[in-house]
Amino acid sequence: MAKRDYYEVLGVGRDATEEDLKRAYRRLAMKYHPDRNQGDKEAETRFKEVNEAYDVLKDPEKRAAYDRYGHDAFAPGGGPGGFGAGGFGGGPFGAGGFEDIFEEMFGRFGGGGRRRQASGRGADLRTHVEITLEEAFAGTKKTVRVPSSVVCEACSGTGAEGGSTAAQTCPTCQGIGKVRAQQGFFLIERTCPTCGGQGRVIKNPCKVCQATGRVQRERTLSVSIPAGVEDGTRIRLAGEGEAGLRGAPAGDLYVDVGIKPHPLFQRDGANIFVRVPLRMTQAALGGSVEVPTVDGGRARVTIPAGTQSGDQFRLRGKGFSVLRSAARGDMYVQVTVETPQNLTRRQRELLEEFEAEATKAGKTSPEAEGFFAKVKEFWDGLGR
Repeated sequence: MAKRDYYEVLGVGRDATEEDLKRAYRRLAMKYHPDRNQGDKEAETRFKEVNEAYDVLKDPEKRAAYDRYGHDAFAPGGGPGGFGAGGFGGGPFGAGGFEDIFEEMFGRFGGGGRRRQASGRGADLRTHVEITLEEAFAGTKKTVRVPSSVVCEACSGTGAEGGSTAAQTCPTCQGIGKVRAQQGFFLIERTCPTCGGQGRVIKNPCKVCQATGRVQRERTLSVSIPAGVEDGTRIRLAGEGEAGLRGAPAGDLYVDVGIKPHPLFQRDGANIFVRVPLRMTQAALGGSVEVPTVDGGRARVTIPAGTQSGDQFRLRGKGFSVLRSAARGDMYVQVTVETPQNLTRRQRELLEEFEAEATKAGKTSPEAEGFFAKVKEFWDGLGR
C-alpha cells in the first residue's frame, strides 16, 4: 500500500509553520494514542503514521528532502541527503525528537510527569460489620479487626536500619521513580525496578521490614456508627488503611454497614412499619391495641369501628433519625383483619345468626354488596 502524503497525514498545508506542525501533531497523537484506543488496530496504525510524518516534517533538512523527492528521499540508499536507512540520527526518539510532547501526553494518560515521584501511599482497605435495627436506630460503636500493614517500629517507618532517614537518589531513574524505553514508535514508561517507584534507595535497609517501612499485623479499631444509618452505608476512617511505604501517607479504611432483618419491624428510609393482625370482632367493633416501638417502648393505637385490612395508622416522629438532619421519620401500623378459624359449635351458631341478621339488614359489608351488585348487572347485560 502506497504511503500517504505526510502533509495530508497531519492535515496541514505545505506552507505550514513549525507551530502549525506541532499543534497538528499534538491533536492527532492524543486522538490516536493507544491508551485511548486499546485494542483498536486502525488507531494504532494511524498513531504510527502520524509519528512518522511529524518526525520528518519537524526537521528542516528532512522536510526539504521530502518536499523535493517525496518518500523516495527516505528509501534505503535514496535521496542525496543521506536520509536512507540509518540516516535519522537515532530514530524518531533520538536527539531533537518529540520527547517533550510525549512528556505532556504521559502526564495526561499515565498520571505523572517527568519529575513526579510515586508517593507510595498505602492501599485503602474494606471491612464489614452487621448491626441490629435497634442499634441502627440509636447509634452504636463496633469493634473491627483488620489485618493490615502498619508502620515498622524497628525503623520508625523509614525503611533504614536503626531508623536512619539517610537515602540516596536512585541511580537508575535519577529520582523520578519511572524509567522509559523505546519500542518501535512507542515510548513506554514503567515503574523503576531498582527503587520500586520511590525515587530513592536505602544503603542499609531495615532487616525487619526489608526497607519497606511497614510490617503485617492485625489491628483492632473502634467504629462509631451514627443513629439513622442505613443498610449498605459506607463509613470512611481516614488514615486507618494500609501504612504507606517508607513513611508515606496511609490509606483509608472503609467500613460497610449491614443491618440484620427484624422479626417485627420493616424499614423504608427513615420510616418504620409494623404489621398488626386484628381479630374480626376487634376490627368490626373498634377499640385500641398496644404496639411496640423500635426504641423498646410502647404506643397505644385507637382502632375505629369498621377497620379494614390494609388500613394503616401513623405515629409521627416514631421513626428513624435522618442522617445529618434534625428530622425524624414516622412509624406506620399496618392492620390485617384475621378470619377466625377452628370455630366451636357455639361460635359457629353465633356467626350464622350474625350472617342471617346481616343479610336481612344489609349495608354491613358495603364493598362486598357493591361488588356482587355489579356482577349481577354484568350477567344481566349478557342475558344470563
